[in-house]
Amino acid sequence: MASAVLVSVQEYLRTTYRPDVDYIDGELKERNVGEQPHALIQGILYGMFRDQRKKWHVRPLPEQRVQITSSRYRIPDICVLRADDPKDDIITFAPLLCIEVLSADDRLREVQNRVEDYASIGVRDVWVVDPWKRIGYHASARGFEQPADGVLRVANTAIAVSLEELFREYDES
Repeated sequence: MASAVLVSVQEYLRTTYRPDVDYIDGELKERNVGEQPHALIQGILYGMFRDQRKKWHVRPLPEQRVQITSSRYRIPDICVLRADDPKDDIITFAPLLCIEVLSADDRLREVQNRVEDYASIGVRDVWVVDPWKRIGYHASARGFEQPADGVLRVANTAIAVSLEELFREYDES
């Protein structure tokens, strides 16, 4: 097994990676991206949040670095902030919502690790969307739960996204 090359947090923060990578305790971790189903779902979700930003009082950001600890940074596919949250270069507080869109090569354990990292900084709502199985989950440190009515929501807000509508738009794209 090859050993990982360690990178300082300072080097990570001043380097541009294409696509961007997670930084986990000195290691650069590639994210599975680049497939059309992933890109389409990510774009549609971003568009929904962008279109509703004033009504929902949010600011959606695609692929935004989020600091978990001083040695851990994650990049959710979509990070949704409250409209009045700071506009810092890197998010150092709990976003309102983190959304992960699965790629064909994603593994449950790694996705669960991402969800647990978000929960550790106080993110209460994490969505995981699977374009291949056409399902979505509300995820937490306890696991993944499909919404009984097919609608992903953010607690105590007006935010609601119908999975049926999401995948209908996907089919029309």
